[in-house]
Amino acid sequence: MTTEMQEIAITEDKPLLPGQPDGIKDAEIAARILLDQGQEHTVETAHGVLHVTVHGTGNARRPAILTFHDVGLESKSCFSTLFKFEEMQEIVKNFTVVHIDALGQEDGAAAYPAGYQYPSMDQLAETVPTVLQYFNFRTIIGVGVGAGAYILAKFAMCNPEAVEGLVLINIDAEARGWMDWAAHKLTTLTSSITEQILTHLFSQEEMSAGTELLQSHRERISKASHLPNMELFWKSYNNRRDLNIDRSNTFKCPVMLVVGDQAPHEDAAVECNSKLDPTTTSFLKMADAGGMPQLTQPSKLTEAFKYFIQGMGYMASSCMTRLSRSRTTSLSSSYSMEGSRSRSRTLSQSSQGGQMPPSPSHTMEVSC
Repeated sequence: MTTEMQEIAITEDKPLLPGQPDGIKDAEIAARILLDQGQEHTVETAHGVLHVTVHGTGNARRPAILTFHDVGLESKSCFSTLFKFEEMQEIVKNFTVVHIDALGQEDGAAAYPAGYQYPSMDQLAETVPTVLQYFNFRTIIGVGVGAGAYILAKFAMCNPEAVEGLVLINIDAEARGWMDWAAHKLTTLTSSITEQILTHLFSQEEMSAGTELLQSHRERISKASHLPNMELFWKSYNNRRDLNIDRSNTFKCPVMLVVGDQAPHEDAAVECNSKLDPTTTSFLKMADAGGMPQLTQPSKLTEAFKYFIQGMGYMASSCMTRLSRSRTTSLSSSYSMEGSRSRSRTLSQSSQGGQMPPSPSHTMEVSC
């Protein structure tokens, strides 16, 4: 009897021994695959049904990270490279990540019928509170690109209590002027919808070079079954209203603006930065990033995002893993604080550790 009891105990201990293939490891692998794919949901809103993907269970005491993609993209093609980046996992494991696909923009969506009235940009922003309510999120950190940046900016202005921070990539907060409107009309007569969207997503240099990334997106967009839906989203974005941002009517949370050097939206992002509160705004201009820095420079963007989150009081003990492996990283920055005269300095971080960059209480213009 004693021998039997000992054998049973040994058998039950075996799965806990390291290096032993067993059912527990299989379950862990399956759970990891499921977590990586995310849980897909359909959320009914006043303007239509949204496709939403949630990764992780997060921490109820922390905001969810909520993303909104650009025209011609959906959450996977817009954010997978960034959020699956190795060093981003330190952030992802500490927060629930929620990816919203704009109405009718998810991969494989059915095309809307002819004559369908697609929601305006303001109405798309009105769908975000429904998502928060559906998942019982109290607050978020918003990460938006292009049209998605505009939508999250509008949401933050209307719901300041629900937004703890904003990362706005390639934002254009202004309505199209007459010259832009005329140029757009001419473009619609001479270019396909695919090429119009590509010139929105990529810089002139990338368009001329015909990069591999550009070619892959050209093929994806041109063959998409829901291309008519993309066109409706594109038209809605081009008919956007001015957000009327100024320092007396601005965001109530820290904001990080991001744009690629020589990107199509560089001037618009610079203009937006000039109108925001310098005590709560960081401006990151990324060299060699093209029109989509979240795809071409995920490492640098991850670093900046970590600093941004740390400045908000989260992940204070987090280390900059890529910086710690490098010998020295320098960021040339100019910043102003509370209207004082702009100054310049260089921030360095060595392999032995380093200083934190300016907190979100500075306007920081960085070329990296």
